[in-house]
Amino acid sequence: MNKKRVLWYASIVVLIMGSSTIVGCSSQFAESMRKFTYPPGFKYTQPAELRSDMAKLAQQMLLLDEVLINPYEQTQDGAEGQRQQVLQVLQNMGRTASTLIEGETGGNHPFIQEHMQDFVAKVDQARTAASLQEPNYYYAGKVSGGCINCHKVNR
Repeated sequence: MNKKRVLWYASIVVLIMGSSTIVGCSSQFAESMRKFTYPPGFKYTQPAELRSDMAKLAQQMLLLDEVLINPYEQTQDGAEGQRQQVLQVLQNMGRTASTLIEGETGGNHPFIQEHMQDFVAKVDQARTAASLQEPNYYYAGKVSGGCINCHKVNR
């Protein structure tokens, strides 16, 4: 009697394990588990390549600061000229930051993967606020802090 009972329990355990394996390997669960169990494809990024795009962002950041700090002529043309400069700089920054996200340059850099999308969103928000009829440069000033915050955290 004991032998039959042990065999019955063993067959139940084998049946449960077998069905769990089949279901686990052929379901969406397996796909979601692969994100954690398999490493992502790795592409080594040359430091010079990464620095060149970051240098472009830094150059645009300096231009943005210069445009925002320097007073403009108190005329309609002066204000419009400042707005156009701010919009051009923000557009260049967004383009460069997007290439870091989408391209292979920042593909395996963990901090770029985590934070650059937020930075691009801040640049887009600043561009929208600067393009209003009454331009608001508050968010453009926050973009400058976006680099400082990330680089300060990641040092």
